[in-house]
Amino acid sequence: MYADLRDDDPVHHVLEPSRPDGDYYVLSRHADVLAAAVDTATFSSAQGLTVEYDELETTGLADNPPLVMLDPPDHTAFRKLVARGFTPRQVATVEPAVRAFVVERLERLRDAGEGDIVEELFKPLPSMVVAHYLGVPEDGRERFDGWTHAIVSASSAGDISGATRAIVDLMGYFSELVERRRAEPGDDTLSHLVAAGVGDDADGVLSILGYVFTVVTGGNDTTTGMLGGTVQLLESDRDQRRLLLDDPTLVKDAIEELLRLTSPVQGLARTTTRDVELHGTTVEAGRRTLLLYGAANRDPRRYGPDADELDVRRKPGQILTFSQGSHHCLGAAAARMQARVALEELLARCPDFTVDLAGVEWAPGPYVRRPTTVPFRVRA
Repeated sequence: MYADLRDDDPVHHVLEPSRPDGDYYVLSRHADVLAAAVDTATFSSAQGLTVEYDELETTGLADNPPLVMLDPPDHTAFRKLVARGFTPRQVATVEPAVRAFVVERLERLRDAGEGDIVEELFKPLPSMVVAHYLGVPEDGRERFDGWTHAIVSASSAGDISGATRAIVDLMGYFSELVERRRAEPGDDTLSHLVAAGVGDDADGVLSILGYVFTVVTGGNDTTTGMLGGTVQLLESDRDQRRLLLDDPTLVKDAIEELLRLTSPVQGLARTTTRDVELHGTTVEAGRRTLLLYGAANRDPRRYGPDADELDVRRKPGQILTFSQGSHHCLGAAAARMQARVALEELLARCPDFTVDLAGVEWAPGPYVRRPTTVPFRVRA
């Protein structure tokens, strides 16, 4: 379907006359998606990131949109503040804890001989890392994991209202944690925001809570999706796995290729601020436009005729897995680190693992591609 869109209808117009404002456009070629992603003046995030025109109202975010739904210059100012928590030093600091966590969970799977690697490793790993960046103390980690699971599941399914109780509890907890960080600051994003005075009034606290919600929804299922897709690719293409086993130094570059092919965020929408002419089609101002990252990442115009195939030596550039431009994912370096560590340890400790591809189950929803179950077996 993605190939047909790229080749025959690169500015696809979806019409749903039964719904108010029931139309939107879909961009699928790499060059077009990249150009739209970096042109925030024309393709705005300020009205929401889905194809639903009433998204902000139905989610209650109209009065206080999160970081991902801001355009420059408002987006730029807030991003500078939160970026302090995602420096290379921060990523390097958490890596030993990530590796210890991965090793412990893989050894548990090895002892059992089989299990669901999503449940055992790929789901709890990013939750642990997100908790670290947000400064959640150890005594709050178990509750945080529960809230995160409920919110991520509902968000992936496209119905965040299904996690109302978890959202209320999470926001209440972080409202208290903001106050705690005034007296007990740490080296985490929440502490940096409090120290910068962002939480000095009610609107500031709401901004912090909106940011927390963004990190929880954006930093969990995407990493799970990438890792869950990776083990399936390495099951399907044993020759590529053998290259990594024979030369572990390839793993770092292979992560880019795996991110390209798995594309956990298959697409997000923007809203046009003016009429746009593209490939003979006019996208009128005010129309939702879906940037189909998953299709763009497999575009042979950018990555060659074998773009649908895994090549751990490809070293692909300008992948759209984390978008590009001012909305490039803040947590990209942390996600890459988690993926690298997990793959290094997986290949070292379970080189002959098998995945039951027929038994893989996927989360519902049109935006994030995330397996909920990946049956995994370790050869004795």
